[in-house]
Amino acid sequence: MNQFINAKETLVTDAIDGLIETSGGALTRLDGYPHIKVVCRSDWDRSKVALISGGGSGHEPAHAGFVGVGMLTAAVCGEVFASPSVDAVLAGILAVTGPMGCLLVVKNYTGDRLNYGLAAERARAFGLKVSMVVVDDDIALPHLPQPRGVAGTLFVHKIAGALAESGADLDTVTDAAKAAITDMASIGMSLDTCTVPGSVKEVRIASGKAELGLGIHGEAGVEQVAFEGAKKAMDQVLKKLSSRLEEGSHVAILNNLGSTTPLEMSVLAHELVASKRAKNISHIIGPAPMMTSLDMHGFSISILPLNPKNKSHLELPLALPAWPGMNKIAAARLQPLPDGLSPIKPIPSSNPKTRALLEQCCDLLIAAENDLNILDAKSGDGDTGSTLAGAARAMKGSLDLLPLADLTQLFRAIGDELSQTMGGSSGVILAIFFGATGDACANGKPIPKALLAALERISQVGGAVKGDRTMIDALEPALQALPDGIARAASQAREGATQTASMGRAKAGRASYVAEENLIGHKDPGAEAVARLFEGLAKSI
Repeated sequence: MNQFINAKETLVTDAIDGLIETSGGALTRLDGYPHIKVVCRSDWDRSKVALISGGGSGHEPAHAGFVGVGMLTAAVCGEVFASPSVDAVLAGILAVTGPMGCLLVVKNYTGDRLNYGLAAERARAFGLKVSMVVVDDDIALPHLPQPRGVAGTLFVHKIAGALAESGADLDTVTDAAKAAITDMASIGMSLDTCTVPGSVKEVRIASGKAELGLGIHGEAGVEQVAFEGAKKAMDQVLKKLSSRLEEGSHVAILNNLGSTTPLEMSVLAHELVASKRAKNISHIIGPAPMMTSLDMHGFSISILPLNPKNKSHLELPLALPAWPGMNKIAAARLQPLPDGLSPIKPIPSSNPKTRALLEQCCDLLIAAENDLNILDAKSGDGDTGSTLAGAARAMKGSLDLLPLADLTQLFRAIGDELSQTMGGSSGVILAIFFGATGDACANGKPIPKALLAALERISQVGGAVKGDRTMIDALEPALQALPDGIARAASQAREGATQTASMGRAKAGRASYVAEENLIGHKDPGAEAVARLFEGLAKSI
């Protein structure tokens, strides 16, 4: 897999330098590359309890991304998925620990426990006050003697960091961290494993499957389950957490494990809020990438009961770009549409023949969805089929509300419907087309001439004409042939669509942004949609 790195050997140090160089002076590092990689607060004066965490890299922004006022004092970074050495941890402790002492926050992995534990012992031999807590929040494998530490670690960073910033002593900070660890629980789900730089990616999760409870280093989870969409995935994760959500108010961290898109994360957030299993989750941190696993396509949820003390620590604002803050969950707020935006609703009327024709048109576009998307991927963004099919489904659901017995009003109503339900350039073009057809009918033109007048109107508005490699290349010859019958119109539409494959560079539409060599041999998806529509109608009329 291609990755934006220079070399596996310098990956972590390059990344740390990039973080520091873009921090506005808030961060610094110890001069110990490559073996000692410690990121520290630039403003630290050792007057308060220091908070140190870290571990293997690959979980960014954890841990160095959370170094700052109100959170970590220092982060000790290892190589990708590898614990830092004893000397690296000790260097971090010695660099930031003053008379108030320091707390080490360690995820429950053998290498981290051993290296941090031995470093703590050596630091105590120097006369420093050092305590350590081990985070073991992963509930995916309940019978493990040593549960893994995952994204719930962030609760500890925030709560302990807020207390330390307030001037609390080491015992108080440590006790609060231990209490959070006892009460929290986490579990994740992913559609794919992660890609470790320099290694062959493990192909473990089959297409159509998701893995529940895998670790942040790509370790196998508790089971693979059928993937049936975001709603089901969220329900499966929340079901595992349900016994910990039975009473009282809770906060959830909704964490992006690496490569899940913001769009997907927002859908997952909606499903969390809508779930009956989450009725006691009153606050949320995220969705955001906080404790990632390189490029893993997944998410995790960590939960913690809220009480007045930890709530005040968690909601305290931070000036750290990586920390999304805690927000109260609330129902989506609605505001009425502005006056004049909602179209005048037509008076519904019945015409079985017209209704059947519209239903057939919609069904033809829905059936062509996948083929048109594949074709559009060659010259656009791969959504022509989905855009047309989505509008067709909406249209089928609105047939009872349309003036089917009045063609003039029907064309206008279809235009209004498309302006609301169909996005992209196709939506506005077709909305104008049907609206203009209705206007032409109102002026006394028969339907074939009204359609041609509407075609002229969209050419004026959109700027495309025949030969520009758009839907017009199929639509114009079809409408010109329509007086000779639907079969003739279908033949002309097919010929026009086929010709777009050899037109070369597009002069209008989305394909005009694509290089000519990428278009040759591929029909325009809009023209293909027109051809399929007329061909389908010709077979049944």
